[in-house]
Amino acid sequence: MLAHQRSYPRTVTSTALLTDHYELTMVQAALGSGTAHRRSVFELFPRRLPEGRRYGVVAGVGRALDAIEQFRFDDAAIALLDGVVNDQTRDFLASYRFSGDVWGYPEGEAYFPYSPLVIVEGTFAEAVVLETLLLSIYNHDSAIASAASRMTMAAGDRPCIEMGSRRTHEEAAVASARAAYLAGFASTSNLAARQRYGVPSAGTSAHSFTLLHDTEADAFRAQVTSLGSGTTLLVDTYDVREAVQAAVEIAGPGLGAVRLDSGDLGVLAHRVRKQLDDLGATKTRILVTSDLDEYAIAALAAAPVDGFGVGTQLVTGSGHPTCGFVYKLVAREDDGGQMVSVAKKSVDKISIGGRKFAMRRLDAHGVAEAEVVGVGTPPDNDGNDRSLLVELVRDGAVVGREPLAEARSRHAAVRAELPWSVQQMSKGEPVIPTVHVGNVEGPVRG
Repeated sequence: MLAHQRSYPRTVTSTALLTDHYELTMVQAALGSGTAHRRSVFELFPRRLPEGRRYGVVAGVGRALDAIEQFRFDDAAIALLDGVVNDQTRDFLASYRFSGDVWGYPEGEAYFPYSPLVIVEGTFAEAVVLETLLLSIYNHDSAIASAASRMTMAAGDRPCIEMGSRRTHEEAAVASARAAYLAGFASTSNLAARQRYGVPSAGTSAHSFTLLHDTEADAFRAQVTSLGSGTTLLVDTYDVREAVQAAVEIAGPGLGAVRLDSGDLGVLAHRVRKQLDDLGATKTRILVTSDLDEYAIAALAAAPVDGFGVGTQLVTGSGHPTCGFVYKLVAREDDGGQMVSVAKKSVDKISIGGRKFAMRRLDAHGVAEAEVVGVGTPPDNDGNDRSLLVELVRDGAVVGREPLAEARSRHAAVRAELPWSVQQMSKGEPVIPTVHVGNVEGPVRG
């Protein structure tokens, strides 16, 4: 019987199978050659930023730490490996527990080309199997957070609401809501994100609710009766002007907000603002949705818009759904027991060998000047620079877990530390250079 036709237990509670087949065949071959237990250092890093981006945002750290804790080959996982790896490898994996150390950039931190975002130290066998899982989490969550950061920066003091669940995989939707919140979004439509991570949720009604009723006024009346006059009424199902008139008549001048989901949002917002003011609803807010991205939000800077609902463009990274992070072996133990640097040298995919240390160099005014990466030893600190790597896992135990609110606050502070050009929405180069110091072998290519 072919492997894909076999019947296996369907309940797998660990994260160990969220990986690639070749991670385990590498372990098998290394066990056979006697190299599986060599001390090794792996590094997760970007060779470049997504095209045109001036900075990136680190996200997914908390989820990655949870995933490392749950990386266990339970009975269901081991059963699946029949025909994938041999008995010796299955026995090794059955007792697998990561016992090494992990250092990394804290969640919400900015990153640049060649930033050493995660450093995993352990044996080859226990560190290599984390590759796919870590890349999956970091590439997705950091892409969402990077897009979200640009959107909240364009929005300024006006809140952004994450509402992209229906535009992505159901589990990616939860992770996206978490990443968006740490990058400054005020709330999410996703209730699983509220349950798992404490992200505030918000929502009122869709066009179907209006269409359900015999008249738009009936729909508004039902919603106000249920949710109160502070609710948000969707006013573009039929005629916007008539809907705004009915909304204020039914909810009164204390109506919380109206939402526009189609048309020329800038023009409509000005018209609706005037109409609301003329009706005495001077404190009623105007919220806009409809395939917004950071560019659309920036274009509405002068419009009387009080908040933005963002969906598709957020959960797809606003054109950059992945960060292009890679996970490479940068140092390993040799036959004599000494640690030696190793690096991939193929054209356009250069990596830099050696254990890394990272620092954000700041000027006298506290503005970031450079990403300084020390190879082999930490770079010199002139007194006000910031070390970037924090301890996440020590001897296999998670020590770097933190509240999501702390990562959210960190990101706001880090973004404010970057040069003013970070606020430009146009394509450009990274706002600060990455500088390598120490024992750097060969050229650094972006």
